[in-house]
This record gives sequence, structure tokens and C-alpha cells, in this order.
Amino acid sequence: MPISIHANPTPDSRHEPLPSASNVVMIDNYDSFTWNVYQFLTLEGANVTVHRNDKITLQEVIDAKPTQLVVSPGPGHPDKDAGISKDCIRYFAGKIPVLGVCMGEQCIFSVFGGDVKYAGEIVHGKTSQIKHDGRGIYKNVPQGVAVTRYHSLAGTHATLPKELEVTSWTDSGIIMGVRHKEYTVEGVQYHPESILTEEGRLIIRNFLEMKGGTWKECYSEEAAKTASEQTASTSTPAKEPSILDKIYAHRRELVAAQKLVPSQRPEDLETLYSLGISPPPIDFPARLRAVSTKVALMAEIKRASPSKGDIDLHVNAALQARTYALSGAAAISVLTEPKWFKGSIDDLRAARQAVEGMPNRPAILRKEFIFDEYQILEARLAGADTVLLIVKMLDQELLERLYNYSKSLGMEPLVEVNNKEEMERALSIGSKVIGVNNRDLHCFKVDLGTTSGLVSMVDPNEVILCALSGIATRDDVARYEAESVGAILVGETLMRAGKDVDSCIRTLLNDIPAPVKTSTGAGGCPCPSSTLLVKICGTRTVEAAKVAVESGADLVGMILVPGTKRSVDFATAKAISEVVHSTYKPGVDASSLPELASATSSGATNAKDWFTHGTDAALLHPARALLIGVFRDQPLNEVLRLQKLLELDIVQLHGSEPQEWARLIPCPVIKKFSPGSPASEVFRRGYHAVALLDSGAGGTGELVDIDKVKRVLEDGGGVGVLLAGGLDEKNVRDVVGKATGDREGKAKGGSVIGVDVSSGVETDGRQDLRKIRRFVHLVKGRDVSGM
Repeated sequence: MPISIHANPTPDSRHEPLPSASNVVMIDNYDSFTWNVYQFLTLEGANVTVHRNDKITLQEVIDAKPTQLVVSPGPGHPDKDAGISKDCIRYFAGKIPVLGVCMGEQCIFSVFGGDVKYAGEIVHGKTSQIKHDGRGIYKNVPQGVAVTRYHSLAGTHATLPKELEVTSWTDSGIIMGVRHKEYTVEGVQYHPESILTEEGRLIIRNFLEMKGGTWKECYSEEAAKTASEQTASTSTPAKEPSILDKIYAHRRELVAAQKLVPSQRPEDLETLYSLGISPPPIDFPARLRAVSTKVALMAEIKRASPSKGDIDLHVNAALQARTYALSGAAAISVLTEPKWFKGSIDDLRAARQAVEGMPNRPAILRKEFIFDEYQILEARLAGADTVLLIVKMLDQELLERLYNYSKSLGMEPLVEVNNKEEMERALSIGSKVIGVNNRDLHCFKVDLGTTSGLVSMVDPNEVILCALSGIATRDDVARYEAESVGAILVGETLMRAGKDVDSCIRTLLNDIPAPVKTSTGAGGCPCPSSTLLVKICGTRTVEAAKVAVESGADLVGMILVPGTKRSVDFATAKAISEVVHSTYKPGVDASSLPELASATSSGATNAKDWFTHGTDAALLHPARALLIGVFRDQPLNEVLRLQKLLELDIVQLHGSEPQEWARLIPCPVIKKFSPGSPASEVFRRGYHAVALLDSGAGGTGELVDIDKVKRVLEDGGGVGVLLAGGLDEKNVRDVVGKATGDREGKAKGGSVIGVDVSSGVETDGRQDLRKIRRFVHLVKGRDVSGM
């Protein structure tokens, strides 16, 4: 005979008998809490029979024809200590409602293929606050309720069966509840019957009111509630969770699973950070203030959104980030949420890499639903300068903790609010950048007045107020400018602008000057001069160097490769250095130097492409030519030694040296490539200041392959290069013209910014001063008659 409990509790709060729970069967896994579970069930009006897990057969339970099945808590592991519990779950799932408590929940997890392992902590009578999805047994249960836990085991995110979904969780990501997506099967990893668990009786009541074996069947009679996303579309819950609640629950689940992956565990990320390999951050508030416009623009990369659906699924995050940066964005917001926004942390990493090395680069914002320090550290390692913290989804203790953690990593967060109360919470923790979301996350309605209504709460000298969402027109921006809002975030409008992003941004910000470009390609490399730069290389005498500078050459190169025919000894190199540093260009004298220095100093606040900066800062001097030392496959320490002793303005690496050397040499670097080199190598940003395309080892007189040059330039999208290889006064215009499309071969074609000549200004192997003068004048478009 089965052992049964028929005692009745006597509290005053007993409910009337519940017709839907007239024959509840509970399997007792030999746990003292079984009585308490039984008590709560009967208090809510259920008629309950309890059977020990090894004192009844599955067939006897089937013959009892239960209306619901409850599997109790218990010691041990569900795979070896639960008796017939798992068999009962397996049989009754899909036929009647099933509830598992603690070990009962673990049995559910195991039945459908999941692993139950050590939870990472042992808890005995500990209360934890949980978040939940608001459906099924959590209908009308407030968020953040305290529950009582007695367990050391739990189901793991990594092996969560596809049939189940996580319904509740702790702040540390431990699964506290699961639900079958189709069947009315629920499990909790805590004790709803404990006196310390809040809303335990409501959770039990919600279960006892369930009918049928599937969620569709459970609510088919009422068509008023839903307990699963798979429920029929005709039924809706009384209180539909907001999109924020849904995203939050989904992200909790994914992040918890990610933390278990080797190489992505919290300790793995902490080790990476301790190694100092995270890209250096910039000051987010300072970057927002360092703009020439009335408001700073935060431009967003967003493929999709819950309110608008798909926006641009094919956007390339790196290309979009570079476009935003060169168009005047002070910050780039990157959505990294994968399900609703179709983003990823890889998008953020690519966006950061795309702006790496840009002077005045925009700050990179991780726009994500952040609830854990893990996500902040992950963002920092990927190159973020700031992260988004949404006040609405964080309690005050967690908000402050995450804010301070972000600050400890060098990132001032963007703290998002939506009303006065949330603004007060953001200000109370010392936030320096606060964004007001104009969108109601429950109904998606946008009201630009949301930001306007909170302006008076912020001192603009202390806090940068940002308007988020719904900004689409110049009038929208002008409104915020008049209210002294410090920054605006624009996403959908820019994402839908296509190739007109630059003009769209200029319109929004009231016609800021467009970046100067020398071609239609991305990342053009302009030069203040309208003519090509000239480099006279293979210089071996002081006289030749002086003639080159006085003729108007921009660059003078010396070969410092021992054993080559144009190599110079140290004494000669030192003498050439002195004359180059002391000889002014034509039309320049000492009295004009202060004025020239002032004219070339820049107060620009917009980002500049790496190679644009390389041309402006590395290859141009207002008063004199720059001295270049040419090296080929020599030790790095020799390059560094000669650079210092000879006061080289630029180092040219003409062999197979690693590109990384450019970051170790304390002056700009020109890197030589053959015309057939991949454009991805030639135009790799963040290393050499400019690329030199040369046909051979240098000084051979071999004419450069024009067709290969054209292909490289086309793939480079208009980025400028220096061109060398068999050039002389007779062919230079024709070669440059064919390479750039400029028939006259005089002005820069947006791809070739300068020419490098060596053998072309020699006679019988010696530098010819007349040829030097003629070559420079010809390239600069000056008269050469009489020379």
C-alpha cells in the first residue's frame, strides 16, 4: 500500500476547494519540506495525495488519474535518488500540469536532456532575489522577490534542453526556474513553500489553476492568459511583459551560458585585462564636449530593432563606423544584442578597429542590456570607451556597482533614464553623461518632450545631457540645441541614409563642413598642396641635398643600407642631415617661420583618416624638406640608433620588415610595397604613415607596372600613396596620369600623392643637379625652359 499524507493544515487563510486541483498527486523524495509543500497546496484549495518515490509504481500513479503532478524537493542527485519521479514526469508531461520543486526541477531538467551539476555555491536557507519572465507560475508575481534556497546542484545553461526555457534566475545567473515550451511543465530551484519566500502561495496558486497538458490547452477556455511564447496567438496575458523584460531575460540566459565557455569565463577575461591587451580608451565626456557644433552626435550602428524590425541587415560595422567618424560623429553607438537588434560584440570590435589610429577618433559605446560586470569587462577588451547602463532594469545597488566598476576600467558610462525618478537615481551616483530615452519601452511611443521635461534637473557644466531615440530631422536637433542638450543619439535615420550618411549628418548638425576628400572612395587622403609631393632619393652629397631642397623638393632620402651602390657613410649622412635641416624651401625665410607654424596648427575636432593624418603630419613641413633614412632588412636596433643620431624625420622600410615596427620607431614610417601587394596590407591603418609602391628593391630603373598600381589604388578606395620605379622627367607625367586618370599627370589624382625618384635624376650613376632641378620643377608644374 502507498504511504499517503491526509492531514489538513488549519491556518485562517485557507482557500475554498479548487475544482481544477481536485486530485493532485505529489511524489515525495524523502525530504522534510514535502510537508510544507503539501500544506501550501492544500491552503490554496487542492486535494493532495503524497507518495514516497519508491513506495508506488508508475502504473499506480497513472491509475490514480491525477489532475496535477508535483515532484517534491529531496537530497541527492535526480539521476540516482529520485525513484519514480523522472518516470512520472516523462509520462505525464503533455497530459497534465507538472510542477517540480528543487530536486523536482532538476528531474525536469534531466528528463529533457539537460545536465544537473554543481551550481558554483552551496546554499542552505539562503534567500536570493530573482528576476523572472512574468508568465506561467509567475503571473502577477513582482520582480525581485526573495526566495529561499537549499541546494548545491542546478541545471546548467550550457546544456539547457531546447524544449525548455529559463523562467527565473539570480543576479549571478544561476537558473532558478525552467518551463517546457509546449507542455504545462514548470520547475523551480527554490522553496516556494518557505516562510522566507515572498509570494510563494501565489506561485503555487498559479500552478493549481492550470488545466491540460499543453499551454495551448491550458488557456483555450479563457483565451485571456498565456504562459509561453509558443501559446496560440489568440490568447494574451493580463500583463504582457515589456520588450525590456523579454530582452533582459534572454540576455541573462545567454550571458550565463557564455560564462561557462572555456576562454570566455570571467577569470579568462580578467586575465586578458591584466595582461594589458585591451585597446586604450579615450575620455568619453571630454570627447562629447570637444566638438565645434552645438550638440555632439552619437551615431548608431543598428541593423534592426523591436519597434522597426529589420533596418539594414547587410551593413558592415567597420565601414559604417569609419563613415560616421569621418562625417563628424563624436561617438559611435554599437548595438551588440543579437536577437532583437541583430548585433554582436564582434561588431563593436570591428568598429573600434576601423577608427583605430584616427586623430580625434570618436568614442565607442557598447549599447547593450547590461546587468553584470562581465559584460562591461567584455566591452573594454573589445575596445569600448563607454557602456550603456539602463536605470529602468537595474536596482540602485546594482546600478551603482556597475557604474563604479565601469569607472574602474577607465570608462564613464552613459546612464539611460526615462523619467524624473530615474534621473534622480542617475544623479545620485554621480553620473557625468545621462541619456534620456524618448521611447516608451512598453508601447514604443516616442515623445521628444521626454528629454525636454528633464533638462532643468541637470547642470550642463557638470553633466552632459543626451537625447536618445526618435531624432530624425534638423528641427528635432534645433529644438535640443535651444534647450542646451549636450548630445543626440541618431540611429535609424542614419542607417537608412545609405550613401548619403555624410550629407544627412551635415543637415542634422546644421551644415558642418564636409571632410575634404580627393576622390569618391572612402578615406581619401588630401594634401594642402595642389601638386604632387617630390622625394629625391639616393642622395649622396651635401650639394645634391641642398639643390633638391632649394628646388622645392618635399622629401630628401638617404640610403643607409650597407653594401648598396647608393649607400652613404655616417659622416656624409650627418652632413646631409645638417644641410636638410637648415635649408629653407623657396620663398621661405626665418622671419616667416612663426606665421607658417601658426597656419599649419590645427584646431580640428573631427576625426581624420589615418592616412590623411599621415600625409598632413608626416610628409609636409611648412619651411623645409624632410629627411628620410632608407633601410632594408636591417636589425631594429640599428634603425633606431641611426634615426636618433642622424635626426631622421622619417624612416623608410624598404625590405620585408614587419609592419609592427612602425609602432616601435619614434618617427613616421614609409613602408615599401610592390604594386601587386594586397590592398589590405598596403592600406593597413595604424602602422605606416604612407605606403610607397615600388617595382623593385629601389634605384633599379625598372618601370613600375601601371596596371597593377591602378588595381591597388582602386582597392584602396582613394587612399594616397607614393609612387616609385623607373620615373624620370620624360615619363613621370604619363605614368602618374595613367595611374590616376589625370591626363596631364600634374595634380594629385586622389591616389598618388607624390613621386619618388632616384636613378631618374642620375647621369652615369651620379646624381645630376640639373636633372634634380628639372624633375622637381616639372612635377610641381613650373617652367623648365632654360634649365
